[in-house]
This record gives sequence, structure tokens and C-alpha cells, in this order.
Amino acid sequence: MLNEKLKDYNLILASGSPRRQAFFKGLGLDFEIRLKPVKEEYPPRLTHFEISNYLAQLKALPFKEELQDKDILITSDTIVWHNNKALGKPINAQDAFSILKSLSDATHEVITSVCFTSKSYEKTLHNITKVTFKALTDKEIWYYIKTCKPFDKAGAYGIQEWIGEIGVIKIEGSFFNVVGLPVHLVYKTLNEMVDNA
Repeated sequence: MLNEKLKDYNLILASGSPRRQAFFKGLGLDFEIRLKPVKEEYPPRLTHFEISNYLAQLKALPFKEELQDKDILITSDTIVWHNNKALGKPINAQDAFSILKSLSDATHEVITSVCFTSKSYEKTLHNITKVTFKALTDKEIWYYIKTCKPFDKAGAYGIQEWIGEIGVIKIEGSFFNVVGLPVHLVYKTLNEMVDNA
């Protein structure tokens, strides 16, 4: 459906995340993957969705000079926001444990920003999902870290993995946003971009 609308466009996903790539395949889209290294750093004055918006836009910068007329570039960033700070990817097992311990028996926000860039257009959107964990035992946290090694995930967990299955007791908002992409927003925005072109 959407793929038919996009047949004259070249969709570029700038993400190495297998989860985001799977979502694009799930939407039935033809796309290419292009990766460029970006240092994911942001000014300390930024808070909440300003951080993920900034990083999603930052990831688009290295591509701007090479975009052709019918290219649509999609970049994205996910953060976990808890106790007024952004939780990124853990640096090691101990860090992952500390992060998950802080999320235990509490509600946090998962914020994903998506930046859509073409030669003449840039739009950044964000989506927020509230996730509540039960009280996790130290044993459960260590078991998860050892078996799933969540070092590539913001907030040190994947909701689709064991820890989500046994630990998440409430979700307010998009489940897919927590996995790493607000698919409904991507679908809606791509439709609008083509309809308004």
C-alpha cells in the first residue's frame, strides 16, 4: 500500500538496529540501509525529548550533502527517561545492573525520535511510552544481563525479551516505540510526505 505510493522514491534507513530494519520490512517497504558513524553526544542543557530529537537530527547530518532529489532519509534515536535524566546504553554489566535496579518497581518513559530528511525537507517527531516494571530481584536482573547481554539497548533492556515478559506490568502508549520505532508515526508521516509532495 505505502510501498506503491513510494515507488518513485528511494527510502534510506540509517540504522544498524535489526529491530528497526524488521519494522521497515514489516511495513512492506523497499529500502536501503546506509550507515555512517556518529558520536552520540548532546549538549547538557537538553532534557527529555529534546535529547532524542537532537540525536536523531545529528545522525542525519553526515548524509545531507549526498541526498538526491527522490531520497527520503530516516534516522532515529531512543532514550529512556527516568528520575529526570536520560539513561543510554550501559557500558558494562555492572552499569546495566545499576540501570535496571533503578527501573525496578517504578515507571519510566521511553522516548523515540524519528527524523525524516530529504533534499528540501526535514521533520522530526517524537513518541513517548510509559513503562512500569514490577519489583525485580537482583537474581532476575543478573540472569537477564547474563543471558540477553542488553548492552546495545537504551535503558539496558529490550521489552520484547525475557525481562519484559516477566517484569513489565503496565504500558501506556505504543509498544513498538519501546522496541525502538513508533511505527504508526513513520507510516503516517511517509504517507503525508508523499501526498503533499
